[in-house]
Amino acid sequence: MDIKIQHLTKRYGSTRAVDNISFEVHTGEIVGFLGPNGAGKTTTMKMITNYLLPDEGEILIDGKSMAEHADELKRHIGYLPENNPLYTDMPVIDYLDYCARLQGIKTEEIPGRIREMVVICGLNSEKHKKIGELSKGYRQRVGLAQAMIHNPSILILDEPTSGLDPNQIIEIRKLIRELGKEKTVILSTHILPEVEATCDRILIISNGKLVADGTSESLRKQAQGQEVYTVRIEDGDANEIFRALQNLPTVGLVDFADRSMNKFEIQSRPGVSSRREVFNLCVSRRWVITEMIPVEKKLEEIFRTLTVN
Repeated sequence: MDIKIQHLTKRYGSTRAVDNISFEVHTGEIVGFLGPNGAGKTTTMKMITNYLLPDEGEILIDGKSMAEHADELKRHIGYLPENNPLYTDMPVIDYLDYCARLQGIKTEEIPGRIREMVVICGLNSEKHKKIGELSKGYRQRVGLAQAMIHNPSILILDEPTSGLDPNQIIEIRKLIRELGKEKTVILSTHILPEVEATCDRILIISNGKLVADGTSESLRKQAQGQEVYTVRIEDGDANEIFRALQNLPTVGLVDFADRSMNKFEIQSRPGVSSRREVFNLCVSRRWVITEMIPVEKKLEEIFRTLTVN
């Protein structure tokens, strides 16, 4: 099921926690909602799940308005809140049975759904323990299981790997990627490697505004503006090569990356690539290119540029 957000706004007094944001998420897509603490990620997720009502804008799920069809549409959503509220005195099996009944699953279907969730979320060894006896990683798995117990088409996951150790993070990421093959998934995080490892697309929110929407690769290209790469050229004098590169019409800037190894950093002029001309120059001068490596902006740099005032 597709999600379409149109001009969504939420105010708390004079503060706009979410400020006129619009985006779409499609079936089979995992979208990472990225932003600093207090940016508006959780508020947006709560509005999508109908836990909060927007002051302005519209949420469409499968073409239907959440405002007009909330009871029907909420049945298709699984939600893992940031603080993952669980009944710690309940055994895992009993808790999942309780969640299944809350979601209106037919009584005869509940045991099968619980068995499926235990397998999918890797809970078999812990299924008879009380939730309060589980590690943080297994509690997150229980949270995911309750979000999926009714087989929703949409999963909204708020900080799903918060507080987990590296091994647990890898396991939860793998699980989310598997789920994302057939479901619509939105997950929020402020951990940058999280979105690159898990998500097909990234939305960056800052001060309630959507400031970027794209893949990590497309965001890098937008931030880069001009092509930048390092090149190592052998069989020539470093100064002679430097001057020849400077004279190419598509080259905007040349600098030594490592003079002793004949390595140069080249910045192309806006809107053009200089790599072909550099290659042709080396062929004509009988120089040998042994390296040509693009210089990409790190996601961390893009994130800071977009979210730091």
